[in-house]
Amino acid sequence: MLEQFERYPLTFGPTPIEPLARLSEHLGGKVEIFAKREDCNSGLAFGGNKLRKLEYIVPDAIASGADTLVSIGGVQSNHTRMVAATAAKLGMKCRLVQEAWVPHEDAVYDRVGNIQLSRIMGADVRLVDDGFDIGIRQSWEAAIEEVRAAGGKPYAIPAGASVHKFGGLGYVGFAEEVRAQEKQLGFSFDYVVVCTVTGSTHAGMVVGFAADGRADKVIGIDASFTPEQTRTQVLSIAQNTAELIGRSGIGEEDVVIVNDYAYPAYGIPSRETLDAIRTVARLEGMITDPVYEGKSMQGLIDLVGKDYFPAGSRILYAHLGGAPALSGYGYAFRNG
Repeated sequence: MLEQFERYPLTFGPTPIEPLARLSEHLGGKVEIFAKREDCNSGLAFGGNKLRKLEYIVPDAIASGADTLVSIGGVQSNHTRMVAATAAKLGMKCRLVQEAWVPHEDAVYDRVGNIQLSRIMGADVRLVDDGFDIGIRQSWEAAIEEVRAAGGKPYAIPAGASVHKFGGLGYVGFAEEVRAQEKQLGFSFDYVVVCTVTGSTHAGMVVGFAADGRADKVIGIDASFTPEQTRTQVLSIAQNTAELIGRSGIGEEDVVIVNDYAYPAYGIPSRETLDAIRTVARLEGMITDPVYEGKSMQGLIDLVGKDYFPAGSRILYAHLGGAPALSGYGYAFRNG
C-alpha cells in the first residue's frame, strides 16, 4: 500500500514478535499474548514507534531544503527524543519545545531520561510552562518562527508526528509487516492492543488492518485522559491517511478506544499502572514506562481478567518504547 511513498530508513527492519508465555499463564492461560517489539526497532537513541512515522516524513523534510527540525512534546517526550536523534543522523539542527504536560514533581524530572538524551544529541531544548494538549500549540508555532527569523530553514513536526500529512503511514506499514509475519507464524492475531494519545500510531494501524477487516480489532488504550479529543483525532488521521493511500470507508465504528486506564492524569501512573510495569518486568523481563506502555499493559492485563477477549484469542501487544522516561520517575520505583 505504501510503494508510492518515499521512505528514509531509520529502523533496522521488521521488528520481532515474541510470545509472552509467562504473562499469558499468569493471567489464567485463557488467551495467548505476544509482543511486537517496536522498542527494539533502531540503534537511534533507544528507538521507538515515532521512528516508523519519521521514516515517511524525513524525505519531505530533505526535499524542503530545511536545516532544522522543530517539534514539541512534554518534558519526557519520547517523540522529541526521536526527532533529536533523527536530526543528528541527518546532520540537521533540532529545536525542541518541551511543555509541562505532566504535573510531576520528581526533583530531576527535567534533567534525566528522554530530555537528557535530547540534550546530549545536541538539540536546542526550550522548557515551556504550558499544560497538556494534543492539539497544535502556540509555543511550537513560535519556535518555528524564531528559527526562521534567525535565518534558519525550519521543518515543522507536530507532537507525536501525528497530524503531519504523512504521520499515519508508518503504522499502515506496521500492519503490512504483521501480515507478513503472520504467514511465517502460521496464524493471525485476533486483536492488537496499542496505547493511544496523539493518535497516528493507532490511526495508521486502523487503516492498515482495515485491508483484511480487522480495523475494529485494534484496541486503543487511552493514556491521554482527554479521550474524546483523542478519539476525534484518531478518526481524522485515519480518514486522511486512508485518502492519502487511495482507500476509503474508515468510519467511527473502526476506532475502538478503551478509556479506563489513563487516570489520574496524562503522564501520572496510578498504582495499577505501576503494578502492571512490575508484573511484566518480573515475568518477562520486558520494561514498560509510566506514561504510555505501562498504561496500555495495565489495560491489557485488566481486560484479559474481565474476559474482554474470547477464550483462545491471540493478542498482539504493540510495545512502542518509552523506557528512557523511567528515570524521571525514580522515586516511584525506589524500592523496585
